[in-house]
Amino acid sequence: MKAVYGAPRPLLSLLLLLVWLLLSSDLSAGSVILGLVLAWIIPLMTRPLWSDEPAIRKPWRIFRYLRRLLWDIFLANLTVARLVLNARRQPKPAFVSYPLSLEHPLAITILASTITLTPGTVGADISADRKLLLIHALDIDDDQALINSIRERYEIPLQEMFP
Repeated sequence: MKAVYGAPRPLLSLLLLLVWLLLSSDLSAGSVILGLVLAWIIPLMTRPLWSDEPAIRKPWRIFRYLRRLLWDIFLANLTVARLVLNARRQPKPAFVSYPLSLEHPLAITILASTITLTPGTVGADISADRKLLLIHALDIDDDQALINSIRERYEIPLQEMFP
């Protein structure tokens, strides 16, 4: 989204204004004016820190991705709880090197965050060339099964969304 009336990130400005109003718990004219000024100045001051805005090719797929992610988080919580409560079965933790086919930095960040949000797995590191993502899994029998699952459930949908 391009700058509107001098605001380089209108959605960020709106979010900043809403957060300011919620935190200040005050809807007086002075508080709203200060919130508007901050919502305009903060994006201007931080503009050099931003990369280009991401171009999402199929934005409607975000909702399907989020639905899948929330369902997977729910199932992973059950799996981890069962693992923790079952004293007879010892987990088999392991580090797995996941080969990335994503190239867009935001898509890679979303994938790593998705892996970390899902209980039982953590995106631990990314290689300097952004070709490998190191994942720690709490309990894993087959590295390739984990790789295939992540590729099918998360990486392919992200490739469809990001050019």
